[in-house]
Amino acid sequence: MKALEQQPLQARFDHLLKLIGSKGFLAKQGLGNEVPFFICPYSPTEAVKFVSMIGNLSKQLRQNGVRVLEINLYDLAIEMLKSRDVWDRIVAKEPSISKPQLRELLQGLLDVERHLVPAIADKMRSSEFDVLFITGVGEVYPYIRSHNVLNNLQTVAKEKPTIMFYPGSYTHSPEAGASLDLFNKLHDDNYYRAFNIFHCEVETRTT
Repeated sequence: MKALEQQPLQARFDHLLKLIGSKGFLAKQGLGNEVPFFICPYSPTEAVKFVSMIGNLSKQLRQNGVRVLEINLYDLAIEMLKSRDVWDRIVAKEPSISKPQLRELLQGLLDVERHLVPAIADKMRSSEFDVLFITGVGEVYPYIRSHNVLNNLQTVAKEKPTIMFYPGSYTHSPEAGASLDLFNKLHDDNYYRAFNIFHCEVETRTT
């Protein structure tokens, strides 16, 4: 039998809906002392379908009484730059500077520890939610690195389950360690504290 992450989209959707909507998942049962962080990997070739699936998943969960807070990193980055009145200047400057210069500029303005995670924390404080979805990971690379976001989120997002939807692969084993590979091509970095959500079992109810 194929691993769940290689199964049709509908099978993965069904797994996510059942798992995330379960009382055990929302109560962070079975995690021990680990942070409630989960990676939902998917093939970059199915990105458009997966974005649609995330929208349907959020809608269905809300209908089932599970409050979802989705934070799209790309949208948040633009919102942050506009709020600081630098967006128009960056757009105007982009044609005249090199890609490394632009990357350095944006990495400074969107520094994960000093700017991005505090902005995420603000949205969390102003929302009532049961589970946090982090999306837009591929769109902000290389200005924002996913392992950096996860490392810094540990200080503010420990109370509710957090799921990062990741266009690539996430392998995690005692023998090989953990690896985030963006677009299945770029080694983002090692991050070992998250769980692959397709390796989590849905609780079964007994009567």
